[in-house]
Amino acid sequence: MNVDGLDALLTQLRALADQAQGQTAARGATAAPADFADTLKTLVNGVNDRQGSANALQQQFSMGDKSVSLSQVMVASQKADLSFQTMLQVRNKLVSAYQDIMNIQA
Repeated sequence: MNVDGLDALLTQLRALADQAQGQTAARGATAAPADFADTLKTLVNGVNDRQGSANALQQQFSMGDKSVSLSQVMVASQKADLSFQTMLQVRNKLVSAYQDIMNIQA
């Protein structure tokens, strides 16, 4: 998962939270990305790319490619799994934040 994209996503979430609370001060030095959907799409595509490269390494190893070691396959698989788990936790936090915002009394 792209850490810069995650930082940008968190910055935008903080800005939205501040807005919801009536605060206009921006947090952090990084500007929020222009489009939230593009940021999420970039993060999901990064996870997908990491899983695709791990699968390709697994296939190469299983076909007997001598240039791919078992340790490379395992590290790539663990990175892909960690990226997916991180994305899943971010999704859970976003759903929770959305539900909290929807429950705010106007």
